[in-house]
Amino acid sequence: QVQLVESGGGLVQAGGSLRLSCAASAYIFSINTMGWYRQAPGKQRELVASVLSSGSTNYADSVKGRFTISRDNAKNTVYLQMNSLKPEDTAVYYCNVVNMWSTYWGQGTQVTVSS
Repeated sequence: QVQLVESGGGLVQAGGSLRLSCAASAYIFSINTMGWYRQAPGKQRELVASVLSSGSTNYADSVKGRFTISRDNAKNTVYLQMNSLKPEDTAVYYCNVVNMWSTYWGQGTQVTVSS
């Protein structure tokens, strides 16, 4: 069973930066999309950013210009660089990987931005 292991979450002041990483415990073949979602208390899970195998990226409007997603295909790893963090970015962030056969989710990592 492939697992996604996230790291890099934590507590940061507004305006600060964090870098999230997500690595697969085993190689995942034919990955289509890698991405990050987040869920704040009392809210639905929402897409933050995604990157296709082609390298094409997609961002939520709320994070455009502040967050950058990248992937290392050889390592089956996806990153999320988060700059200029705001208190409203506070949430549990989940890694997501989709291939031809399955959708994988990480266990989530807490990001808390203090004002």
